[in-house]
Amino acid sequence: MDLTQNISALLEKLKDILNTETVIGEPITMGNVTIVPIISISFGAGTGTGSGKDEKGNDGSGGGAGVGGKITPTAVMIIKNDEVSVLPLTGKGSLDHVVAMLPELITKLKPEKKEDK
Repeated sequence: MDLTQNISALLEKLKDILNTETVIGEPITMGNVTIVPIISISFGAGTGTGSGKDEKGNDGSGGGAGVGGKITPTAVMIIKNDEVSVLPLTGKGSLDHVVAMLPELITKLKPEKKEDK
């Protein structure tokens, strides 16, 4: 496989992985509340080939390719009736931020009580 084929194969695989559904996740619906995960994706790819002669004058060649990626949840969008809110998950202390927002999130997820008429 030559350099062009290596790059084409890597990019074809990345195309399968990176699509709209990986950035805006599958909505999760519970009653009248929908939660939509928002995700950040970063990746890197590299390839290389080489050829040369060993100390005995024999020809040789080789090549390789690699790709790496990282998927990070960045926010959660909450849709309840006509109200939309976004809870960011990034930044320093984001876990602390999410834990602090749990009471608000639980309130948003609770089903609305129907009033007696």
